[in-house]
Amino acid sequence: MNDFEVPEGIDVLRVFCGPDGRHGNPLGVVRDGRRYPGNDARQALADARLSKDPAHHAGPSDAKGKTGIPGERKAELTTHLLNIDPPDHTRLRRLVSKAFTPRRVAAFAPRVQELTDRLIDGFADRGQADLIHDFAFPLPIYAICDLLGVPEEDQDDFRDWAGMMIRHGGGPRGGVARSVKKMRGYLAELIHRKRENPGDDLISDLIRASDHGEHLTENEAAAMAFILLFAGFETTVNLIGNGVYALLCHPEQRERLQRSLAAGESGLLATGIEELLRYDGPVELATWRYATVPLTLGGEEIGAGDPVLVVLAAADRDPERFPDPDRLDLARSDNQHLGYGHGIHYCLGAPLARLEGQTALATLLGRLPDLRLAVEPGELRRRGGLIMRGLRTLPVEFGPGRPPAEGDTPSTL
Repeated sequence: MNDFEVPEGIDVLRVFCGPDGRHGNPLGVVRDGRRYPGNDARQALADARLSKDPAHHAGPSDAKGKTGIPGERKAELTTHLLNIDPPDHTRLRRLVSKAFTPRRVAAFAPRVQELTDRLIDGFADRGQADLIHDFAFPLPIYAICDLLGVPEEDQDDFRDWAGMMIRHGGGPRGGVARSVKKMRGYLAELIHRKRENPGDDLISDLIRASDHGEHLTENEAAAMAFILLFAGFETTVNLIGNGVYALLCHPEQRERLQRSLAAGESGLLATGIEELLRYDGPVELATWRYATVPLTLGGEEIGAGDPVLVVLAAADRDPERFPDPDRLDLARSDNQHLGYGHGIHYCLGAPLARLEGQTALATLLGRLPDLRLAVEPGELRRRGGLIMRGLRTLPVEFGPGRPPAEGDTPSTL
């Protein structure tokens, strides 16, 4: 498992999480030894006194650069939704929200199914695969590249850069910052090309909005494309990886889902994705917030400028909110989890992530019905990092699968 670490230079930390606290990292262990219930986490996520803008951080300048994505400052990619407050946040979110409406996401479903089947075709005959490297990682990368309008011949470059970015220190020194810089240069060039020859894609939509008076700067457009790529793929990598792993460790729940899918039903798949998001979600902690004024949260006094981290994973195991929270129940109906956050910073790409998660799980279980772990669970390792929660690898074995069939994945959108 990961170690719960705070970057050097961060002197003050308040962490709000659920009383269960033992989920994955020692999430319930906070500096003053206290633990906080899930309703405190939900309230903190919606508290307007907690800013997303690092300028409100009272720490030294060298500490401020350690609370975001490595390299984003030098690459001038900080003006994105995870780093700004209203009214700029409201303006930028409005510009991109139409790309993730249920209607547009539903229209994208056939493409997601096509990508899913193509990736499974690549390893179905081998009898074994690493479901992170071969499946969970490339699926959302190719999907978000399609939405952004990245040409197919350039998408493998994005896959390489993204792969470096999610290693969280596991690659060569400075590799993340170099990848961010390369991605920034490519996005600037792509924005220029799209301005001259726009298409039916998100980057072109951002350019058109800017040209019609929405006052979107080139830096803002590049930063928006960057964060949509970054946030739009790693969460889904972890959703698929953690979700498959949970099902393999709970065979009765997996068999229940397989029976439901075989009967052409979609209800259990829909509730099951929500339960997997709650049980072992892709995001362990919400991204950094900073108190703009002195305030009290959960009985804890917080000074102006103090950074605050909200632990989503532990709040989603709060026994006061979820009966028997350590039990995986794919049919759990009352499931208002925090897997994609809460409030104005609720994950914009959640509808797309749900579609990809549903399609990935349904297709894997349908085409590879005897999927099983190829190693003992104790041999698996999580990736490093403070915010995300995901597996480094997920080795699996399986017998001969079946080819894709029309109507494999029931639509729940």
